[in-house]
Amino acid sequence: MKLIILDRDGVINFDSDQFIKSPAEWLPIPGSLEAIARLNQSGYRVAVATNQSGVGRGLFDMTTLNAIHDKMHKAAALVGARIDAVFFCPHTSDAHCACRKPKSGMFEEIAARYNVSLKNVPAVGDSLRDLQAGAALGAKPYLVLTGKGTKTQAAGGLPEGTQTFENLSSVVMSLL
Repeated sequence: MKLIILDRDGVINFDSDQFIKSPAEWLPIPGSLEAIARLNQSGYRVAVATNQSGVGRGLFDMTTLNAIHDKMHKAAALVGARIDAVFFCPHTSDAHCACRKPKSGMFEEIAARYNVSLKNVPAVGDSLRDLQAGAALGAKPYLVLTGKGTKTQAAGGLPEGTQTFENLSSVVMSLL
């Protein structure tokens, strides 16, 4: 089975320093959903792993988070794309949970759900913690320069072997 793990904010949709707090604020980055469709057509399962501390901060509730993800799934379907599963961490950093990236808990859940090793599975993110979470389990780190990606690249300290691309579309072109 071919699997890819994507961060959400800054990879699939535009990010905001004020968090994506409503379905209206969730706007896809041009070409990202079409890139997911190309992955699907090539036999990839697409899992999303996203920190959503806005829930823990009380900025939005689970009903709203579900509505945001519903919008994402419907927008994907309109271009023939399918996101197989969304894994999220609702906690703030103060919670010291195992699932909040850069910890690898969500990635461990994905590996368990699909009964696979994440060795060399592409993991795409725009922040250092996205890449660290996957790299800890042997996933192959891909940095996109959308979202916080340009700042992340400038800050350095990326996991060994990180490949950098303009956006999700260019990652997918290199994979396929």
